[in-house]
Amino acid sequence: MLKQIKLTNKQKCLVDTIVALGCSIKEASAKSGYAEGESGRVTASKTLRLPHIQEYMQQRVRESIGLNATKASNKMLQLSSSAKSEYVQLEASKDILDRAGYKPIEKSMNLVTGNINVSIDLT
Repeated sequence: MLKQIKLTNKQKCLVDTIVALGCSIKEASAKSGYAEGESGRVTASKTLRLPHIQEYMQQRVRESIGLNATKASNKMLQLSSSAKSEYVQLEASKDILDRAGYKPIEKSMNLVTGNINVSIDLT
């Protein structure tokens, strides 16, 4: 069993800032209390490569996506009924049905290779 490594407040702040704002490492390092300028960016960049930091970042991204999924779902429903373009309405409707498990049957083409001989005896 792997030992869980505890994150510092500065490391948590760095990851949380990047996930919440989608900003650059340089901006996040400045907001998270790392050294000013290039040295802070380099330190933050090295920090983000650590396995336990990457694991925490993936966890935060999953949480963020989960929280925003309801907004995306609502937008898709709005587009399917009120978009000005019929194409957008159709694509939104197809996407909703697909995600609900009502995917259309996939068309497939079966090719058969080999020799076929036909003999017709009319006698």
